[in-house]
Amino acid sequence: MIKIKKMKSSNVAVKVIIPAAGVGKRMKSPLPKQYLRLGNKTVLEHTLSIFAAHPAVTEIVVAISESDEYWPGLDVSLQKPLHVINGGNERCDTVLNALTFLQRSTAKDDWVMVHDAARPCLRTEDLDLLLQSAQQHESGGLLAIPVRDTMKRALKDTTRVKCTEQREGLWHALTPQMFPFGLLKNALQDALENNILITDESSAMEYAGYQPLLVEGHADNLKITRPEDLALAGFYLQQQGKQ
Repeated sequence: MIKIKKMKSSNVAVKVIIPAAGVGKRMKSPLPKQYLRLGNKTVLEHTLSIFAAHPAVTEIVVAISESDEYWPGLDVSLQKPLHVINGGNERCDTVLNALTFLQRSTAKDDWVMVHDAARPCLRTEDLDLLLQSAQQHESGGLLAIPVRDTMKRALKDTTRVKCTEQREGLWHALTPQMFPFGLLKNALQDALENNILITDESSAMEYAGYQPLLVEGHADNLKITRPEDLALAGFYLQQQGKQ
């Protein structure tokens, strides 16, 4: 774990992948959650603006569903290259599609960062911290926060408690997650070929035998998943002066 306050912006260059092909069923909305509005922007536009404004980001790839009818309606104009590609059936497929797209212009040792489309409240200071920290670790790293609540495990297929899990050493994984391009692409390919459940990029790296660095961020970097999260994200953006 690394936590350093007020770090200066890193001089590392990074390419950013934003998977945005999901439908977000738990939001109970006819719109995919990345296209819901937060103030005068959609969730996805808020997310894009974070990376578009950062000097370390050289280009951005947004991966959307082939049937996406909402992206063309956005007025997205960024001061750096923005590529829009088709996503896949699952998040891991979507990220691999983006990596395959980038391989034409990306060396295996270049850095790539993956961030959830529905995390619009990422702080610049957390992004700086990840950039500084992950580049010093051969297998990269990810933003995360230590588990603070008591954790319960349920009996299989029930809502009854089986046991209380020790929270020592447990972390909530967040995004962005940042890794060397070649390592991440190979790790994802290997995991998919072996039918390994991949829930985030770090889990692919872990399957490949790497131990990514946990970089402590802030809890307001929430992922909009349920209806009540949208209002909370709006509050966080107001607190950060972004809305």
